[in-house]
Amino acid sequence: MTEAKYKKIETILKQRIIDQTYPLNSLLPKELELAQEFKTSRPTINHAIHNLVQEGLLEQRKRLGTIVRRNKIQQEFTHLIQSYNQEMSTKGLKTKTKVLYFQRVVPNSEVQTELNLSTSDSVFKLIRLRYVDNHPIVKVTTYVPVSLVPDLEKINFSTASLYLELKKRNLAVTHVVRKLEVKKASSEIAQKLAIKENDPVFCFRTRGYTNKDQKIEYSIATYRGDMNSFIIDLKR
Repeated sequence: MTEAKYKKIETILKQRIIDQTYPLNSLLPKELELAQEFKTSRPTINHAIHNLVQEGLLEQRKRLGTIVRRNKIQQEFTHLIQSYNQEMSTKGLKTKTKVLYFQRVVPNSEVQTELNLSTSDSVFKLIRLRYVDNHPIVKVTTYVPVSLVPDLEKINFSTASLYLELKKRNLAVTHVVRKLEVKKASSEIAQKLAIKENDPVFCFRTRGYTNKDQKIEYSIATYRGDMNSFIIDLKR
């Protein structure tokens, strides 16, 4: 058994799990079948499968076989302030952002309260759909006061980072307050995140502050529950 052989098979099996050639909760083909397909020995197949079990993508059950699981993405923004792309790149994940909406609008009552604004003020409303490995992971609606960053509409947020753009303008987000709710997906959210209506989703509402304690951002991020987990790091 050579390392190159089992690693190659491991990579192929992993890709099949990601692109759902092997759907979630389905049975992986038996080791003998895979050995015949890849023209190799069962120990080689077993080694590749073992590594994917350790990674959390497969689960071996007695009398049943090997089950396809989905390894949840661990989100660390509950104790770190960084951009989405920064966090995902540190995990070696491929990201993509689709801008669904970006306009100046009059803030509704919720946004007015969160950013200390009035109806005479305007905000940039930015709605983005964020992907990991071509799977929609989170829908984010962000509000930023126009008075603080009037040139923001020139930026292409399908590639640019909001936090980096704010930092360039000496308005870096240095402190956030987040509120978490677990909800059932609406039909609109379900369609955007490629899940079923009423599936569980994590909803984070975030207020971002500058180092002068100035409110610069209010965001509502809705994460699909089947592909995300969140790390809470508390110290005393």
